[in-house]
Amino acid sequence: MASTLTDTTELPTADEAIAPRPERRHPAIIQGGMGVAVSGWRLARAVSRAGQLGVISGTAMDAVIARRLQDGDAGGHYRRALEHFPSPAMAQRVLDKYFIEGGRAEDAPYKPLPKLTIDTSVAAQELALVGNFAEVWLAKEGHDGVVGTNCLEKIQMANPTAILGAMLAGVDYVLMGAGIPREIPQLIRALAAGRVGRIPVDVSGGTEHHYVEADPVALLGDDLPQLTRPNFLAIISLDQLASYLHRDPEIRPDGFIVERPPAGGHSAPPRGKMQLDEHGAPIYGARDEADLTKMAAIGLPFWMAGAYGTSERVAAAVAAGAQGVQVGTVFALSSDSGLTDEARSLLLGRLRDGELVVRNDPRASPTGFPFKVISVDGTVSEEAVYESRPRLCDLSYLRQAYQREDGSIGYRCAAEPVHMFVKKGGSVDDTVGRKCLCNGLVATIGMAQHRKDGYVEDRIMTLGEDLDGPRDLIARHPQGWTAAQALAYLQEGLPSRT
Repeated sequence: MASTLTDTTELPTADEAIAPRPERRHPAIIQGGMGVAVSGWRLARAVSRAGQLGVISGTAMDAVIARRLQDGDAGGHYRRALEHFPSPAMAQRVLDKYFIEGGRAEDAPYKPLPKLTIDTSVAAQELALVGNFAEVWLAKEGHDGVVGTNCLEKIQMANPTAILGAMLAGVDYVLMGAGIPREIPQLIRALAAGRVGRIPVDVSGGTEHHYVEADPVALLGDDLPQLTRPNFLAIISLDQLASYLHRDPEIRPDGFIVERPPAGGHSAPPRGKMQLDEHGAPIYGARDEADLTKMAAIGLPFWMAGAYGTSERVAAAVAAGAQGVQVGTVFALSSDSGLTDEARSLLLGRLRDGELVVRNDPRASPTGFPFKVISVDGTVSEEAVYESRPRLCDLSYLRQAYQREDGSIGYRCAAEPVHMFVKKGGSVDDTVGRKCLCNGLVATIGMAQHRKDGYVEDRIMTLGEDLDGPRDLIARHPQGWTAAQALAYLQEGLPSRT
């Protein structure tokens, strides 16, 4: 649901007694929340059971559960989770809509999903609630470890219901980057209090303030359980941003993840004018590095990310005052991640042969943020494969809202057909090199859309640029490694007290 600035919904302040989860020591290792479902429940569960913070990706969980159910829900895991959803009627509506006994035909298209808008339909909100609940519930099943969910600030229209769904399953941490997540602490407090939670939506050319909301009572009614506020960690790149968020208790997080440019997925663009190296990648400098002395002086716990995937780098982060590190790549390549077996085997083979290359592509993402793309034959990283794909925006998570001339709100994506983007007021220049990350990332976890014209979506794969950790692990475990083995390797760099 949406509202404008005239909405006077009372929101809780930072002084209100909405306590976070019972206090326990923060983890030293945070497993990165890699989308879409590369950081799935199996990976997060394995890390959490080992005593560190396992994180699920909170991106596109509506698509993940809808497609898993259409594929027959092998093992019955999602149906088992939905048996515990607070609203049995809502869970049943999702099952009735998407579950196919025995799975769809291999070449049959997946059903279309309701798209995110500022006024997202009730059906879309319910699917998001159920999907995020199920992923967190499965990650927490059978142990008392902590579990987090990672959302992208850029996907504003999805975040209120994604976070509410995770909170219904008892999520312990919410992590968010790819933007400035200043509104999330207040959103979490509101949802924990059972009140309407809302965040502003960026509307290009907009003349009014617009918000997207999640109303726990309207959505769940008498089925709404008591909720507990999770810890919130803001993913930032610079100490100046950390200082800004810390200054005001209304927007202050519980801690920070300081993500350096080599980190996988989206990364902040360089400060100042964009300059590219001989490979077409953005050039970062000293201005793009956080001052860790200033980070420590802020007084909140922080974790380092981006080329911290070795035991030596873990030790260095702790010595610099960090609580620990967030690591993605060594977990993405583990046997517990959501990558298909075929994709993992391909990447590990390239790693063994010294041929695994990750490029920071400044044009790939429709968001305008640089995005790390693995160079692999037969994927959208190849120019020929990219050019052969008929442009289409059907999942639409990265669409941008814009204001039409008549004042109404429309939606556009720089990866959609060029003529459509331009018709909606976009620039042709903004479409050059843009890739459909939504479909490409979903294809990477084995759920590629089969279009009615016979086209099957190609993969896009991402890792961090630093591969020192994976090289160490492949030397120790030539056939591949588990999440537990990756953790053991990283923890070699921790002080003995942990």
